[in-house]
Amino acid sequence: MKLYSEIPLAPLALSVSLSDKVALLGSCFSDEMSRKMDAAGFEILSNPFGTLYNPESILSAMRRLDSGEPFVAADCVHIGAGSTLWCSHSHHTSFAAATPEEFLEGANASLAVASERWRACTKVIVTLGTAMVWRKDGAAVTNCLKRPQSEFTHEMLSVGEVAASISEMLSAHPDKGFIFTVSPIRHLGEGAHLNTLSKATLHLGLEKALAEAPGACYFDSYEYLLDELRDYRFFADDLVHPSRSAVELIWERFIAAAVPASDLDTLRSNEKLSRHLAHRPVSK
Repeated sequence: MKLYSEIPLAPLALSVSLSDKVALLGSCFSDEMSRKMDAAGFEILSNPFGTLYNPESILSAMRRLDSGEPFVAADCVHIGAGSTLWCSHSHHTSFAAATPEEFLEGANASLAVASERWRACTKVIVTLGTAMVWRKDGAAVTNCLKRPQSEFTHEMLSVGEVAASISEMLSAHPDKGFIFTVSPIRHLGEGAHLNTLSKATLHLGLEKALAEAPGACYFDSYEYLLDELRDYRFFADDLVHPSRSAVELIWERFIAAAVPASDLDTLRSNEKLSRHLAHRPVSK
């Protein structure tokens, strides 16, 4: 008798070896995978502007990394909710600074480093979180910065718009191999039904774009967590994000599907060393 729905494991069409330079862009699930890859010894570039959720914001980040075009005064935004800090709609608030000049100095220094590393990347792992976008003056924003909701419009991308964003990512970077996944983290702020529609839109858009892109593939983290694991013991206390054990299981699945067998001994040694270095002896 079977007690759970098993999602068969199949090797990905693209491998990711320790010799690759890997960029990871996307939702907070991408940040989880970045930490695992870093500990395993991969050379990575992880969300250089902060966490990204929708395909248009991810594509916008890629365009900026491609061009290396500096941010300017017009990009600076005063954070809302009584904050005295400045940031931009393209950045996480960890980039925020006391003045526009300080923000631009930090943001552009970070961009110069990230852009150089991005150009050298050979593999890109993209995690799509939602098809919902916030727009200001027609352009998708990464961060609303607690500004009044009246300054933005909120909408769901169509399947065609998702597919178009993904297709541009691929066509603009023929020198890079792409692995896409849909984040298993649910966005329930606007209701479970809208989350279902949003995730379905991402899946359909990916299916449409990848059908015409033999140099890219899909990793099934979404299906693995929600179908095979499918138990609240694999979720964090908020019942939305994956638990530590779930992240570990998804990571092991990724290794089995994507990492060459010749790299596994070195990868495991790197992980062991990372755990050792992270250990803090108890003070007497």
